[in-house]
Order: sequence, then C-alpha cells, then structure tokens
Amino acid sequence: MSRIGKLAIAIPKGVTANVDGQKVSVKGPKGTLEFTVPDRVAVKTLEDGSIKVDPVDQEQKSRAMWGLSRTMIQNLVTGVTDGFTKNLQINGVGYRAAIQGKDLELSLGFSHPVKYAIPEGIDIKCPKPTEITVSGIDKQRVGQVAAEIRKWRPPEPYKGKGVKYADETIVRKEGKKK
Repeated sequence: MSRIGKLAIAIPKGVTANVDGQKVSVKGPKGTLEFTVPDRVAVKTLEDGSIKVDPVDQEQKSRAMWGLSRTMIQNLVTGVTDGFTKNLQINGVGYRAAIQGKDLELSLGFSHPVKYAIPEGIDIKCPKPTEITVSGIDKQRVGQVAAEIRKWRPPEPYKGKGVKYADETIVRKEGKKK
C-alpha cells in the first residue's frame, strides 16, 4: 500500500479542481495547471471537494504510478496557491548575476558573460549580485531552470567556487600537500 497514495488531496478555498477522465486541471489565484494521470490510476472527486487517487489493479507498476500521480496532483494544488521557489548562491571572486531586460546575465569566470533567456511562466530575481531566486507555479519547470543555471558553473570541491543551491552542502577536498 502506498502511504502517500492513500491520502486524499485537500482543495483549499479559492482553488477549483476539475477531473475529466484522466485529465486533472487545477485553477487558483496564481494560474492554471494540468496533469494527465496514467491509465493505471483512477482519479475521482469526493463529496467534500477533495480528490482521491486509486490504482486500477494491484500490479507493481500501478502501485508505483499511484503515489506518483497523487504527488503530481498535490504539486498542482500547491503551485497555484503558493508557488515554488529555488534559491541559488554564487561563490567566487568576480562571479555575479544581474537581470538585463528579459535575460539573466551571469559572470562566471569565462571570457564572456553568459546570457540565459528567462522562460515564460518563470520569475527570476537577483536580490544580491551573488544570489538568484527562481520562482513559478510549475515545480518541474522551476527545478529545471535552476538546474540549467547551475550547470553553467557547478561548484568545485576545492574552493567551492561556482553556482550552488542555497541548501546544498559541498563536500570539500583537501588540496595538494608539499
């Protein structure tokens, strides 16, 4: 039994959820999101307005999709009410970030500045030159954008220079000894 899948998804006030066959659409104050549930999982709306997810049969693949589908629908509800945020930090001498129009401009020690076009539906802010905040309503897209920014200069283990997640810890290595 999936411990996650057994729980019903509560729909808060101000949010409307519509279940149409295998398609779940959630509309809230921040926007609208949709998710198509796999065929191995059944979705239904309960009397109190919450959503319940159940597997169609007891095969291993169906039970795996059960917990996944419930979490994906919960992420839709959380996204349209609160949204998601990823914080990045930049470490290194001369490494900085700034917003230039619709682009994020990164100085990461290359001979040229790196320009990253900010995608639709994603909001990027730089409260300090060494901090980047990526936010939006779609958890997958927020994480993907943060990963693409981090990919330009991942943190290295000797001095910790590069772009890292704010909650990430870098395992440091000892340098060469004479």
